[in-house]
Amino acid sequence: MSNIFRELLKKIGSGVHTGENLTRQESEVATEAILRQEATPAQIGAFLIAHRIKRPTPEELAGILDAYDRLGPKIDVANLPFEKPVTVIGTPYDGRSRTVPVTPITTLILATAGVPVVMHGGDRMPTKYGIPLVEIWQKLGVDFTSLSFPQVRQLLKKTGLGFIYLPKHFPQAHDLVPYRDQIGKRPPFATAELIWSPCEGKVHLVAGFVHPPTEERFQETLPMRGINYYTTVKGLEGSCDLACSRTAIIGLGQPTDPPRFERLLLNPRDYDFSSKDVPLESTDQAIEQMRSVLQAQPCELMDAAIFNGGFYLWRCGVCEDLKTGFALAEAMLVQGKVAEKLKEISTLSSEELAVN
Repeated sequence: MSNIFRELLKKIGSGVHTGENLTRQESEVATEAILRQEATPAQIGAFLIAHRIKRPTPEELAGILDAYDRLGPKIDVANLPFEKPVTVIGTPYDGRSRTVPVTPITTLILATAGVPVVMHGGDRMPTKYGIPLVEIWQKLGVDFTSLSFPQVRQLLKKTGLGFIYLPKHFPQAHDLVPYRDQIGKRPPFATAELIWSPCEGKVHLVAGFVHPPTEERFQETLPMRGINYYTTVKGLEGSCDLACSRTAIIGLGQPTDPPRFERLLLNPRDYDFSSKDVPLESTDQAIEQMRSVLQAQPCELMDAAIFNGGFYLWRCGVCEDLKTGFALAEAMLVQGKVAEKLKEISTLSSEELAVN
């Protein structure tokens, strides 16, 4: 396999004049060789940095995701008892370091409203070593790191919330973390992970991005993969969190016949929300802000929580318009329903661990 891989490496690493893009099938073969570590460490490192410099094509991203499908965990969403499609949240695995994330609260709001959500990621990792989602969930009382894959699937079925934890559920992907550190840059796999769905069946995929060319690749890659219901967000630090400090640039992939793409520019000031994002000072500060929101206590993060929660309630089909979504998100927080959902998830996750 290392000899086959060498030819694929030569193809993408030969420079501007003689280098070539991989086909979707070649990209899948290369990715599988990397995930299985059938290529040598030198080859893997060279491939990741060469591919980073070249930039992946939509066909290559589709091939990477084909390999992820072949080797990674898959939840069959067709057998889940939900009226709404599962929303898969794709955020950078290297976490947050500048702004307090609101993603966990958004997912709790959605789950409370009957929209199932699946997240995925690992521990702190390069290049940013920011706060990962799984660590936030632990401090909120839900330890996804200890759940087996069947337990995650069961928790999703019971509560509408699940988390694929790479070290436990997809160790081949987790084993690439040292390479990320050694090359000092996010490899193309980090881009593919934003639009990876660890689910089998129709989903609503949400992906954060920073640079417009990344979103353009998403628009081509996702339909190749049969995903036409998706949302792209130029979010805080590449996450799916809408910023309060600027107009949100959002892409709406609509599963119509034929599928279409629409652009939405959403200014929080048009709806009287704060124009400030909450800076991240420490993990404890972030958790304190989230707990204040869940307890409906006045805090800096409240506007961001309502703004994001209301938008996603509308986007996921719970509400007919944005204003109704914002009002519903606020009502669920004030009435304690979101806090109750967190308590339910924490209790059931602990029960799942106790059984096994």
